[in-house]
Amino acid sequence: MASLANPRLMLVILAAVFAFLYVPISVLVALSFNEGGLPTAWTGFSTKWYGELLRNGDIMSAAFNTLVVALVSTALATLFGSLLAVGVEIRRRKGRFLETIIFAPMIIPDIVLAIALLSFFSLLNVTMGLHTVILSHVVFNLAFVCSVVRARLKTFDWSIVEASTDLGASMPVTLFRIVLPVMLPAIIAGALLAFTLSVDEFIIAFFTAGAGRDSITLPMQIFAMIRFGVTPEINALATIVMAVSVVALTLSQRLNRGGLPGQ
Repeated sequence: MASLANPRLMLVILAAVFAFLYVPISVLVALSFNEGGLPTAWTGFSTKWYGELLRNGDIMSAAFNTLVVALVSTALATLFGSLLAVGVEIRRRKGRFLETIIFAPMIIPDIVLAIALLSFFSLLNVTMGLHTVILSHVVFNLAFVCSVVRARLKTFDWSIVEASTDLGASMPVTLFRIVLPVMLPAIIAGALLAFTLSVDEFIIAFFTAGAGRDSITLPMQIFAMIRFGVTPEINALATIVMAVSVVALTLSQRLNRGGLPGQ
């Protein structure tokens, strides 16, 4: 215990952990600017591989599909997740079982959820496509949005709502003038988190996209390309996806400082 309390030792351990996590990512980003086509030999700085991405029709089509899926699923998950958060928080003393069901997608492995969704769509004879990917991402993201918004509501003084109604304000006025401004930072944070998860998600999209290129998302395209070897073009694509994810997560964390329920 005395050795663990040594600040220098803790600093070394922390540095080793961060190096293990971020050195491979740094190498990937650096190689995306490698002029040569070899992934292991540095031949000079160049941004030509980012230009190659713009000229690749398959990548641009997959990026468009990913953007559509992320935006639509984020909008739906944010709407329903925020409403769920209000309902769960109001019924928190009576709805423990309901709360467990809502947050189950956060705990269930992605592969299990993907198989369950595939079986559900097959049972209903639903034709697979981009629409099934969107619905699946809504199910996946719903619990995360609900968690973020509910964390904000835990610090909300519900007596203000009662005071508002006692003073003659209607429920819509109370909702938009009092409750919504308090929830708004958490709603935006939840939306950014849902957008990030949707952009990065692969397993559920892979199982529910069906056949054909019209429903291929960016992670699926990267998986198809990487089977033939890692190229600087893939490194550039991965760098862009990672940058978008980091920016969205950073904004989400800055907007939501309350943490998740139970923290």
